Amino acid sequence: MNKAKTVLKWSLIVLLILLVVSTLGIVAYTQIATAAPEAVAEEALLSTTEVLVESADWLVFRPAGSTPATGLIFYPGALVDPRAYAPFAQEIAAAGYLVVIPPMPLNLAVLNPNEGEKIMETFPEIEHWALGGHSLGGVMATQFVKNFPWAAEGLALWGAYPAGGDDVSCRILDAVSIYGTQDGLSTPEEILASQLLLPPDTIYVPIEGGNHAQFGWYGNQRGDLPAGITHLEQQAQTVAATIKMLERIEAGKSEDKQGKG
Repeated sequence: MNKAKTVLKWSLIVLLILLVVSTLGIVAYTQIATAAPEAVAEEALLSTTEVLVESADWLVFRPAGSTPATGLIFYPGALVDPRAYAPFAQEIAAAGYLVVIPPMPLNLAVLNPNEGEKIMETFPEIEHWALGGHSLGGVMATQFVKNFPWAAEGLALWGAYPAGGDDVSCRILDAVSIYGTQDGLSTPEEILASQLLLPPDTIYVPIEGGNHAQFGWYGNQRGDLPAGITHLEQQAQTVAATIKMLERIEAGKSEDKQGKG
C-alpha cells in the first residue's frame, strides 16, 4: 500500500511539473510570437493638442477639450501588441470619440472577451458604446455584443467575421464590416459567407488592395497577401468607415446608411 501511495505521489508531482513547464512554454511562445508595434504606432501613443493618451489598465484616447458622449472599445487581433492600433485610435479620437484598447491576457482576446463590461462601467459618462476589433479581436467583440445585447449600439469589424455560434443578426445594432480585398487570413469570401450572422442592414466596406496586416501597425503577417495600397490609405478608409458608424449611433438613427458606408 505504501509503495502504491509513493508511486501515486510521484506521478502527481511529475504531472504538476509537466503542467507548469507547459504553461511557461505557452506564455513564452505568446510573448515571442506577439507582433510588436512599429515606430509610427509608438509615436501615436503620445498626447497631442487634439488627443490625450493614457496608458494605465488600458490604452485610452480622449479628444482634448471636449467630453465625448460616444465611445469605441477596440479588441486587438491575436498575438498583436495593442499599441499597434494607436494611429487608428488617434484619428478616431481626434474626430470627437473616446477610444479604449484593452491589452489582453497573452495577447489573445479569447481569454478575456468580456473586458468591455469593465470598461463601460469605468466611463459612465459615455452614452453610446460601440465594440470593434481586428481579426480574432473582431470575433470576440461580436461575442461580447451577443452576450451583452443591451450594452452596445454599434459593431465595427476590421478583417473579421463572427464565429458560427455568435449570431447577432436579430440584434438592434449598427454594424460595419471593413475588409481588404487582398486579405489572405480573413478572406473576402469568408467575410461575405458570414453575412447571415450579422444584422441584415450591416454595411460592408471593401478596401480595394487592402490586406490583413494593414489594419494595424505591426509589420507583415504570415499567410497574408501583399497589399495593393499604402498603409496610410488603408488606415484612412478604415477610420472613415468606423467614424460613420459612430456618427450614426451618436445621432441615434440608422436611416442615413448608404449601402457601402
